[in-house]
Amino acid sequence: MATRRPPGSVLVKVPSDWLFPGRWPRQPLSEESLARRLRTLGIRPAQGRKTGLFALAAEIPAAILAKMLGIHIKSAIQWQKLSAGDWATYAAEVSQRNAEPDTAFQQFE
Repeated sequence: MATRRPPGSVLVKVPSDWLFPGRWPRQPLSEESLARRLRTLGIRPAQGRKTGLFALAAEIPAAILAKMLGIHIKSAIQWQKLSAGDWATYAAEVSQRNAEPDTAFQQFE
């Protein structure tokens, strides 16, 4: 009796440009398949995504968040409100970066 291989295991040794190669040659693993595999390992990808969005929304303006992540501006605004993000702090930090000389690497000179 032949042992049954898991789907896609035949392609394990096939070279691929993808970080997560899919079941078919030259195709990436689908989002659904990756999420299913992660959930099987006890990792909840949606929770990680939401945590990352929450943290970013607290740090940067909604307009930049929307453009950077390709989400709708209304979604970015909602995330910013949820995280109580105040982008005035961000704007102040950016203005200080341009006004002050870069001293971050002076200790290595």
